[in-house]
Amino acid sequence: MTDTSEQDERDERRRRLAAWRTSERALWRTSAELRVRDGLAALTSGAADVYDLDEPVDMYGDGVVAELERRTAALLGLPAAVYFPTGTMAQQAALRCWAGRTGNRTVALHPRAHPEVHERSALSVVSGLRTIHPTNRPRLPTADEVAECDEPFGTLMLELPLRDAGFVLPSWDDLVAVVEAARARDAVVHFDGARLWECAPHFGRPLDDIAALADSVYVSFYKSLGGMAGAVLAGPESLADEARAWRHRYGGQMFQQYPAVLSALVGLERELPRLPSYVAHAKVVAAALTDALREAGVPWARVSPPVPHTHQFQVWLPYEADTLNKAALAQSEETGVTLFRRWFAQGCPPGVSMTEMTVSSEGLEWTAGDVSDAVGEFVRRLGERTVLR
Repeated sequence: MTDTSEQDERDERRRRLAAWRTSERALWRTSAELRVRDGLAALTSGAADVYDLDEPVDMYGDGVVAELERRTAALLGLPAAVYFPTGTMAQQAALRCWAGRTGNRTVALHPRAHPEVHERSALSVVSGLRTIHPTNRPRLPTADEVAECDEPFGTLMLELPLRDAGFVLPSWDDLVAVVEAARARDAVVHFDGARLWECAPHFGRPLDDIAALADSVYVSFYKSLGGMAGAVLAGPESLADEARAWRHRYGGQMFQQYPAVLSALVGLERELPRLPSYVAHAKVVAAALTDALREAGVPWARVSPPVPHTHQFQVWLPYEADTLNKAALAQSEETGVTLFRRWFAQGCPPGVSMTEMTVSSEGLEWTAGDVSDAVGEFVRRLGERTVLR
């Protein structure tokens, strides 16, 4: 028998997705909102523009998969790339390979990095690796923190941007200094670049310049590019060869993957060139949110970082998550405008909740006035609920 709470959550999720999908205006859309028929139609409409559909389907990583690997390696300016069905698997392979090569199974990374927060301790449980944290501040480690780390490590992993700290990035000079500090300790550097695609505007450097700092780089195809799934690990040819062996051992040697791979190629063609405009407009939206929340009478609000480093950022408000989620969903359903989506209390002080914001193609149409109007409608729906002051 299906658990009632599980069924309720599924029903609530369907309701949210329907509200977001049918909204006339939204700051961003995700592939997770699509119905199956919509997803198939989108893939069919774009695939012919990025690959010869008269070619045979892929088998065990050849054909269109190999073509995606080639194009991604070229974009990053690295010798080779290996496609993985998930980023978790890609980074397991990368860090395990480097542990074998350096002779040190310790990985230095941030405690809020994706492997520490969202992968069920996979690095230690599955790959037998150990992690240490050069800093616990809500930012990437500094060169001094890396240099002064009190025990040796074989690999320094840097998540660019650091999502759970607010999609934050260091300056270019600070990033170079951190990499140099790791190399001075005879460690290799791996970039968790799930969202690396949108980092170029902040650093003022092209993707290949950023990737050149690291010994290996992982990138995702669904987080910013709108693909169905999948990731690439890029680096030296010898690393790619070993990563393919680990991909097989981890169960990632899939018979066919062309739908996801084609969607990744579509993302590289369509979304990647537009990301700088999203990053620029996110700064407009963030500033408008800051002003509008203050003018709407919310006693306290935090946009983090105040000036976004990418096209994503956080908003914090002094309400319970359930209160905010009800107001956000009501606004979507009643006005056809989706401003906020899911609010979360995990990791927040009591009575405070956080949501993640993204600006993509539809968000480019939002003016500061549009943001202000949407905030007013949202705050009105909060009503007279209790606020922690």
